Amino acid sequence: MIYKFRSKAAADVIMMGPAGDQVLRLMGRQPAAQGIVDVESLPAAISALERGVADDEAEFARLQLEAQERGEPVPQRQGISLRQRTWPLLELMRRSHAAGQDMVWGV
Repeated sequence: MIYKFRSKAAADVIMMGPAGDQVLRLMGRQPAAQGIVDVESLPAAISALERGVADDEAEFARLQLEAQERGEPVPQRQGISLRQRTWPLLELMRRSHAAGQDMVWGV
């Protein structure tokens, strides 16, 4: 499945299925073909997504530190990090909230 997140306040953000499922779960939503985050719910969804990114960054930093302490090669990120993946969506959500617009997908 492909997610196309939309708002009247910003350009669309497109994500492939697994990435879209992940960000929806981080926001406390079940993955679904269609959905809405109304303007009143956007601040909580933004905070939840930011917490998920911070947790991901902290876990990766912990893994790097443990490898360094054991004298092993420090792991590097493979592919796109969660922070990079969520940045466009977070911008869409922030602009939507500032403009008083809902964010939808699959509609």
